[in-house]
Amino acid sequence: MSISDRYEEVLKQYGFQVKSVRKGRGAWICETDQGMKSLREYQGTAKRLEFEDQVLERLEGQEGLAADRYVRNQEGNLFCAAQDGTRFVLKEWYGDRECCLKDGKEVCRAITSIALLHKKLREIPFHEEWVMGSTFPGLAIRDMERHNRELKRARAYIRGKRKKSDFELCVMKSFEAFFRQAKEAAEGIAGLWEPGKEPRFLCHGDLDHHHVLMGNGYVAVIEYNRLHLGLQTEDLYRFMRKAMEKHNWGLSLGMDMLEAYENVLPLDQKERQCLYFLFLYPEKYWKQINYYFNANKAWIPARNMDKIISLQEQEGVRQAFLQKLQGHCLLI
Repeated sequence: MSISDRYEEVLKQYGFQVKSVRKGRGAWICETDQGMKSLREYQGTAKRLEFEDQVLERLEGQEGLAADRYVRNQEGNLFCAAQDGTRFVLKEWYGDRECCLKDGKEVCRAITSIALLHKKLREIPFHEEWVMGSTFPGLAIRDMERHNRELKRARAYIRGKRKKSDFELCVMKSFEAFFRQAKEAAEGIAGLWEPGKEPRFLCHGDLDHHHVLMGNGYVAVIEYNRLHLGLQTEDLYRFMRKAMEKHNWGLSLGMDMLEAYENVLPLDQKERQCLYFLFLYPEKYWKQINYYFNANKAWIPARNMDKIISLQEQEGVRQAFLQKLQGHCLLI
């Protein structure tokens, strides 16, 4: 059975007229008499789908904010199976463009919507049957500790090599400064709350500009497949970091984003400190080292060394932002 045969078979299980179908990013975008929909394969569990759908149902009606809720078929199920057993889910879809990170005003509008989303998610009581969402993707505290162990293993490996490549020499030259930041961030964030006492709320889990669509009079936040119970500050950090990197760590944009968020959902002092430690952690440096250590070390693309050099060149403006953010943490 071809892919087109499968999606045509599945779409018949919904009670609407399909006007056209086109290929999208990992999905089929369907124009129907009931609006735009998105059809894609699904390999998760029915329990996970119910968890997401119940949360997304509670988000409906939030003024200025939209989400890609699942559509049930004519039998009331959240997924459909083709004859070959392949399962599909159908979601509401939006034809709007992604948030433009180059546009500071648009970025702040997106941040305001993220704060609205977080505020609404905090109002949703967490049910025990949703517990599968609380362990994914994990707290930053554990991630930082694991990443630091990986950094140390990579350094030990490079130190033990007699003949080092240009990339490895570049790593040895830059390692200590970035690793000091990694240690300080991991120790700092671990000391904010007692274990198990972190302020955990429902989080999107994968917030970047690809998942924030700018509509006319609304912002659509999509793709909740990483929805989990965790630190909402991690959502905020992920989106802010992407924008800050695009704007060469501009102080003005950084503070504007933080103000836009806190105008809707103020952060307490520990949440601000958490955000600071998340930014302090040299995540992109760790990614380059981790990629090297787990890849074919006999050949490292030149762009990987270029990225390490670029991170070193950006340290001045990055540190200026960190100092500004650290001062903001002391305002409460």
